[in-house]
Amino acid sequence: MIKSITSTSNPLVKKVVQLTEKAKFRKEYGLFVVEGIREITMALKGGFEIRTLLYNPDIIGFDKIMRMGDFEVKNLEIIEINDVVYDKIAYREGTEGVIGLFSSKETDIKTVSLASKNPLILVAEAPEKPGNIGALLRTADAAGVDLFIIANPNTDLYNPNIIRASLGSVFTSKVIASTTDDVIAWLRKNNIEIHCALLSKKSVPYFETDFKGPCAIVLGTESEGLSEDWVKNADKNIIIPMHGTVDSMNVSVSGAILVFEALRQRSQNF
Repeated sequence: MIKSITSTSNPLVKKVVQLTEKAKFRKEYGLFVVEGIREITMALKGGFEIRTLLYNPDIIGFDKIMRMGDFEVKNLEIIEINDVVYDKIAYREGTEGVIGLFSSKETDIKTVSLASKNPLILVAEAPEKPGNIGALLRTADAAGVDLFIIANPNTDLYNPNIIRASLGSVFTSKVIASTTDDVIAWLRKNNIEIHCALLSKKSVPYFETDFKGPCAIVLGTESEGLSEDWVKNADKNIIIPMHGTVDSMNVSVSGAILVFEALRQRSQNF
């Protein structure tokens, strides 16, 4: 049976707002909010369990919702909401009138296994902006990297801005968030070379670096760069030579350049 909510004072409405706005509530409830047809479809494709679906029938038809993906209707709470409630809980303007509550997945880098014997991994340390994380996730997806790692994260992976900026690829990519120390230890244990993007005269141009073996490309923030832990543990420090007046590029642009150079080296038909 489809339920109905017409008041913004409803406890579930307040809960959705909390989950959207605060990482601590997402962690406490083990839930996160996904808004929009494409993003919900990607979450379902990525194997995330949907718990509650809210939709505005003035914007989207029920038949269209049922075509988004495979989910067991009997295990799903479906709630019809009106314009007032939708405007209260919708994070973005112009979305398709549907919002889902999904269960989050807890992952531990110490237990991560990779299918490839020659993995290509992208690591971002303490990225400052959800938009950059989303852009890096899209790069990781486009290049087919084996694992994307956020070291010392400043936010959780279910931040609505990350979901939006990644176009939902945060759900279909293999992605982990952990501490820098644990990431370095895991890379060492798995014999994966560490290539750190570092603005230094001693760094080697990226196009002179061999990315053909198991390796991780590590990026720092635009303002601070990488922490000393990464620099001292690097197998090689690499640089993208700059020819203008500024000495750095957006981290997502840098990531795309380095990852696709690695992909070019690894593919004879690139």
